[in-house]
Amino acid sequence: MEIADKDISIDATLLGDLLCVVPAEVPELMRSQAITGFCERGIDADEGEFRLSFFHQNRRARVTIDAAGRILRRSVIDFGKHPLPRAFHRAGD
Repeated sequence: MEIADKDISIDATLLGDLLCVVPAEVPELMRSQAITGFCERGIDADEGEFRLSFFHQNRRARVTIDAAGRILRRSVIDFGKHPLPRAFHRAGD
């Protein structure tokens, strides 16, 4: 993970592994908005952390990093053959 100014970059290999896609396809899937996501800045006890959430088909991947870009936590929710519920696309859940 790399943080520069207001930009956070995630490695395509990490994101591909979390979302079960070929890493080389990640940039195009993001450009076409087949992979979407958002970033949340930590407050209070989570000050200095960022949580990145990414969505692709039936999966949500989350990566929490510190201010230096080190991965603190990662998680994946996979709904199998069922679509990812809209509620899982919200911040804070």
